Amino acid sequence: MFKALSDPTRRLLLDRLHEQNGQTLAELCARLAMTRQSATQHLAVLEAANLVAPVRRGREKLHYLNPVPLHEVQQRWIDKFEQPRLRSLSAIKRRAEETMSDRPAFVYVTYIESTPERVWAALTDADITARYWGHANVSEWTAGSRWEHVRTDGSGIADVAGTVVESTPPRRLVTTWDGEDDSSVVTFDIERYHEIVRLTVTHENLADERDRAEAASGWAAVLANLKTLLETGHVLPREPWAMSR
Repeated sequence: MFKALSDPTRRLLLDRLHEQNGQTLAELCARLAMTRQSATQHLAVLEAANLVAPVRRGREKLHYLNPVPLHEVQQRWIDKFEQPRLRSLSAIKRRAEETMSDRPAFVYVTYIESTPERVWAALTDADITARYWGHANVSEWTAGSRWEHVRTDGSGIADVAGTVVESTPPRRLVTTWDGEDDSSVVTFDIERYHEIVRLTVTHENLADERDRAEAASGWAAVLANLKTLLETGHVLPREPWAMSR
């Protein structure tokens, strides 16, 4: 990550994504007067450092600022040694998650030392999800089927429910999260990345700033627990967390 940030051009690319997240390669080149080849090379370095997350939207490839590595540096090298006074990284994170018209409201990328098949099972197996999520994800996991996010206290209550829109194991899962008046959409994209797996979670159509904030904190907690479980066999020492719509 530090190598990626050492280049002023790459820092400028991150600045432009901070100003307007979810840009195409053509949009970035136009704003920076940069050739496509040069921009592509710099973006590849930023993606490898997990500072930029690419998301396919039809024929377009949109680029999103991923603030998680920066936040981890803050936790390890700033908060660890002194009381936090500066919140600039949090401001970047909020901006990265702002709703944009007809584009994903929140994108989270994590890398897991596992296989696509194991990651898929961890997202769809009721027993596994109960371990790291505190709720069991229950469904037939076929397109058009219902899915439920069921409490593990034996009550059988589903705090979230929706429909499976797309199910392509072990690569892609799209579900609706239905509310009383509207629905949000969550997409899980699972890709091999060298010897590990890149998991991209896209949460769209969130209603307001409160929902966006809950999605930001919620997915970070859930996916950190998922990563820990798959890589160590144990979950993080925290209370089970349930995600609301």
